[in-house]
Amino acid sequence: MATSAMKKKKKLPVVLAAILAAVGGLAGVIAFNASKNMTVMNKTVDSGMDIISKYAKVTPVDPGEYKQIKMKGVMKFNVSQYDVENIGDLSVMTVNMGFMQMASYVITPYEKNMPLLSMDFMYIMGNRKAYAEFYDLVRDPSSDEYTKVLNAVHEFEGKYSDMEDIETSPAWYDKYLTVAMHKAAKNTDDEKVEQMFCDAIRCYMETADGLETLGAEEKAEKLALTQEYSDGLITNGGVSTDVFKKELGEEKTKDFFDNVFFGTSRYRNM
Repeated sequence: MATSAMKKKKKLPVVLAAILAAVGGLAGVIAFNASKNMTVMNKTVDSGMDIISKYAKVTPVDPGEYKQIKMKGVMKFNVSQYDVENIGDLSVMTVNMGFMQMASYVITPYEKNMPLLSMDFMYIMGNRKAYAEFYDLVRDPSSDEYTKVLNAVHEFEGKYSDMEDIETSPAWYDKYLTVAMHKAAKNTDDEKVEQMFCDAIRCYMETADGLETLGAEEKAEKLALTQEYSDGLITNGGVSTDVFKKELGEEKTKDFFDNVFFGTSRYRNM
């Protein structure tokens, strides 16, 4: 009996060591992938910024207290904000969650009859998720001018029809979406994922470049439509919105959306 008990005691340190080694190995794999993914993600975002800068003057805006948003004490959302001349507000947000890295890129137009462009690109170990959504926050989505805009967007969309589609759950804001691309890929497809990101921006800026600047009344109406959408996210929720509301609270999330993420308040006061 004594011998049996001694053998069990000897086995425990061995088992514990094996568990610790496995955990350490997993942590090492996560850290390695995180480093690689951050490099790819930052390169993709930088490439997108280079493209947008070729079409318009891009001026940094101080996001103030929202420059870095901390969640759960460990997650840090790094936020950058810009004014895109003759277009509107641009917000860029990146985060490293260890097992996942994410870049969020939102162009909110106030000067042109363009859709709001929201893109989320996620790097989950060796997997990728690429979302590009165009929200029709315009007075008349069926107008001839806007139809030409949507035709350009649909042409961009068709270039990536061979990528795997991701099914998403229905949401209240689907009524604003004419084009929504939700694609899956692997890390071996990083060049194509970057191409999709950059093509979305290029398509957007090229199309906007061919439009006249809106008049004062049209700008006011576009601002009101954008505010309605932003407030709807606060009231009705959304995948990302719910995360911010849980961590920051509803009032602070609205302040972040109005002043930085969509920039409605900032633009109203310009």
